[in-house]
Amino acid sequence: MPREILILTGTAAAIGFFHTVIGPDHYLPFIVLSKARGWSGIKTVVITFLCGLGHILSSIILGFIGIGLGTAVLKLEAIESFRGEIAAWFLIAFGFTYFIYGIHRAIRNKSHEHHHLHESGEVHSHFHQHTGEHTHIHDSTFGNATPWVLFIIFVFGPCEPLIPLVMYPAAKGSMISVAIVASVFGLATIGTMLGIVMASYYGLSRVPFRKFERYSHAMAGLAILLCGSAIKFMGL
Repeated sequence: MPREILILTGTAAAIGFFHTVIGPDHYLPFIVLSKARGWSGIKTVVITFLCGLGHILSSIILGFIGIGLGTAVLKLEAIESFRGEIAAWFLIAFGFTYFIYGIHRAIRNKSHEHHHLHESGEVHSHFHQHTGEHTHIHDSTFGNATPWVLFIIFVFGPCEPLIPLVMYPAAKGSMISVAIVASVFGLATIGTMLGIVMASYYGLSRVPFRKFERYSHAMAGLAILLCGSAIKFMGL
């Protein structure tokens, strides 16, 4: 392998890692939703991996289309920037919607008191929640749609550093080098996503959240909303 491709490959791995670490949108939604929805470790890994794969492949496909059409890097970066705007707004909208859903669910599951009058005239009362007592179709539908919403958001989400990395070897006419650089960047990105998500998943499993369990969905929605807002308005 030529020395310049080795350097470019190492750069791709480093950029993939740091690009993921400094972008909370790459891992925060999976962390908070896996906790709120009670996903298993395997389900969390699968959803994170597929979303990461969609995130990478969408930019790779765009890059190859640009290479085939001879599109300039600046034009492709403009398209990636536009996709980033859409993804940020999708993340904000999803976070806000999930936050409202979480608030509604927390209110509905609030512990309340029931009084019972017996024939003997004795009155007794007890507290209970409706959590788990009733199955609501809209809850199940919302939960089942959540991974798909995340996948769509991540497909729209661009990998801004990838296209310039890919375009350089492409300009040299080496498509094998393009595939190597893109693969290394993708592996570094998805590997970092999985590492952060699963470390947080097992770390949070040891933290007692019993008192706040009723608000877990609302907190997850708020975290995603703030994450999307940070991407949109703070350029993270």
